[in-house]
Amino acid sequence: MVAISKSDAMEVVADPNDFNKKSGNFLERLIFNHRAWVILGSTLLTVFFAFQLRGLAISASYDKMLPVSHPYIKNFIANRGELRGLGDTVRVAVENPRGDIFDPEYLETLGKINDELFLLPGVDRAWMKSIFTPVVRWTEVTEEGFVGGPVLPDAFNGSPDSIAKLRLNIARAGVVGSLVSNDYRSSMIVIPLLAKNAEGKPLDYHTLSTKLEEIRSRYTQSSSDGKPRVAIHITGFAKLVGDLIDGLGKVMYFFLAAAFVASVIIYLFTRCLRSTILVVMCSLIAVVWQLGIVALLGRSIDPFSVLVPFLVFAIGVSHGAQKMNGIMLDVGRGTHKWIAARYTYRRLFLAGMTALLADAVGFGVLMVIDIPVIRELAMTASLGVAVLIFTNLILLPVLLSYVGVSPLAAKRSLTLSQEENRGRGLGRVWSLLDRFTERRWATTALVAALGLGAVGYVGSLGLKVGDLDAGAPELRPDSRYNRDDAFITSRYSTSSDAFAVMVKTPPGQCRSFSTLVEADRLEWTLDQVPGVLRTASLVDTVRLYTMGDFEGNPKWMTISESQGLIDPQVTNALLWNSEYLNNDCSVLPVVAYLSDHKAATLDRVTEAVQKFAAAHDTHDRQFLLAAGNSGVDAATNIVVSNANRTMLFYVYGAVILLGLITFRNWRAVVVAILPLVLTSILAEAVMVALGIGVKVATLPVVALGVGIGVDYALYLLSVQLAQQRQGLSLQEAYKNAVAFTGKVVGLVGVTLAAGVVTWVWSPIKFQADMGIMLTFMFLWNMIGALVLIPALSHFLLQDVRVTTTVRTNSLRA
Repeated sequence: MVAISKSDAMEVVADPNDFNKKSGNFLERLIFNHRAWVILGSTLLTVFFAFQLRGLAISASYDKMLPVSHPYIKNFIANRGELRGLGDTVRVAVENPRGDIFDPEYLETLGKINDELFLLPGVDRAWMKSIFTPVVRWTEVTEEGFVGGPVLPDAFNGSPDSIAKLRLNIARAGVVGSLVSNDYRSSMIVIPLLAKNAEGKPLDYHTLSTKLEEIRSRYTQSSSDGKPRVAIHITGFAKLVGDLIDGLGKVMYFFLAAAFVASVIIYLFTRCLRSTILVVMCSLIAVVWQLGIVALLGRSIDPFSVLVPFLVFAIGVSHGAQKMNGIMLDVGRGTHKWIAARYTYRRLFLAGMTALLADAVGFGVLMVIDIPVIRELAMTASLGVAVLIFTNLILLPVLLSYVGVSPLAAKRSLTLSQEENRGRGLGRVWSLLDRFTERRWATTALVAALGLGAVGYVGSLGLKVGDLDAGAPELRPDSRYNRDDAFITSRYSTSSDAFAVMVKTPPGQCRSFSTLVEADRLEWTLDQVPGVLRTASLVDTVRLYTMGDFEGNPKWMTISESQGLIDPQVTNALLWNSEYLNNDCSVLPVVAYLSDHKAATLDRVTEAVQKFAAAHDTHDRQFLLAAGNSGVDAATNIVVSNANRTMLFYVYGAVILLGLITFRNWRAVVVAILPLVLTSILAEAVMVALGIGVKVATLPVVALGVGIGVDYALYLLSVQLAQQRQGLSLQEAYKNAVAFTGKVVGLVGVTLAAGVVTWVWSPIKFQADMGIMLTFMFLWNMIGALVLIPALSHFLLQDVRVTTTVRTNSLRA
């Protein structure tokens, strides 16, 4: 690559007997003088952790998605037992493709489906609702007073008379738009879920989703005339998670593709098969250890953290390439493979350790986000990076000290290095990059970077928090789940997006006239908010029952000021198991059914409720946010919005600290950080351009890009500063640095990008989004480091002198 000064070069030693085994620090002697023990210990650990993988499960939990310390979620958890059907719920719409729901064959099939769903594990059976469940009732006012009963007639047998009664009961129950579609061609089964099954274990969403699919498959088979008996549409968090887990099977192929692409890139760089296999093998060992530790801790992998092993593998391959490159150069100069491995350890251990610590920081700062699923992702990733410190900084050099590299590949590498020194091949690229240390080129580069930064900043102002599309943005728009969601939204007046406000009172006081009036005012306020389809609460029930007590006179469809008229209506609501109050009448939920759960819709609803609560809260009556799936989404968006900047503050703070420890020069830290800042700004602009919102699935991306992206600066600046401290000019120092590490920095960027770009074709959309973002950040960080580091160094690092006694060989990357 470049000519290395005598003071900088390590002695070429071809015979191991001529090498002083007591040289190097204590850790080096401990490792390389006991290589067999290192390999034996690594083998035993690999077998042990591989054995643990048998207990590794892929699962998800609704509660893990909750930001448990947010006030809204605290309110929800505190009153969870009092809320009926406003937590984790699955909705199943059964459509009759041949006509309306008043078809005997359809109703027979619906009854069978209802019974099978009722018996599924984890179903809160007392609050499951459909036109076939006894909790769904009709009422009617007659001369003798109220009459009513379950919507499904007691003697229902599918005859024309019983179907006529069912039709009448549906109209009297007022369930059209909620449990029966507006066009009468489908009906809904609402299935509230328990957090734990009968054995006290967390509900297995994948098993539940699989059983739902089995039911769908059996009942949608075509009849003799070739038409399906029914069409079934399913939505809900449990079904979404089940579909995500099903998609992970296909994602495994992307892991194989990433391993193959990375292997090809490494081989094309080295043309050495044996060392390429070792690099890939050590990275796979790191993944096995990581997942084995996760299983040993009793944790599972969920759809949001399944990408972490991909990243760990890609990082391992990129850092492994550094070690392989160093050994290859030394072997090419005639050094014995064992000694070359020790030399490489000496050169790269400090820089490699710092780089991996920076990677760990990028993951570790995610722990500040108080959402369990993100914290588990951070823990899993941090374990993976910790494992890489051993497998790539220690085990790989030890294995290479035995296996070595191909002599032909080593000679080729040395020949290419000499040609590059003469300005041939990639040497032309290095010469071009050297120009950025000159004032005119440096100024042009910085002006261009400022321009890009300004454009990116303006673009990033449009960044939104939360979902930007209807349905489930985690899946493709044409996925089965999103098509089902679109079907339900377009045919029902209520939606699966429920935002509930809990009106909290002392026991027995939810029935008071003043409380009902305030709840009614809240309903009216929410009805005026764009995106709210309809609202519902105990107030509607009291109005209806009061009118019924006065022979159905519409003038009495109101809230009476007389508590004596209100109390019987609330008592009836309790007797008939209304979901709009709890048993001791201390919680009265006001539910708004939304057209979608987009960030803008949730923001409008949340703001309206906050303003109302501020004006109407009293000592004995509070309007508490928030329950329902959309209420949880609103709280999550707030936590994500606050954590986004906090996370960046911590990750940049930690990277700056690591840079100060490594470089011992604050100006060098500025040079290293500014390209990362530009990448972060541009990344947010790219998210806006691609319609990607900041949420649980995408929040980690920017932090990971910063933590991993700083590796490039560590490799380049370590060598550059070491050369400058020996008295070389900036241009000469950077020329040596970029020639020594430039090719490998490029290899790292391409390898990391190749490891994640395959995610773009994932059936899971948020994985595809992360693949696009990480690919952009890895490549742009690489380009920014190669161009902006010399440009910034021209203005900030011209006068670096010998200020430390740190040896070059310990800093070179």
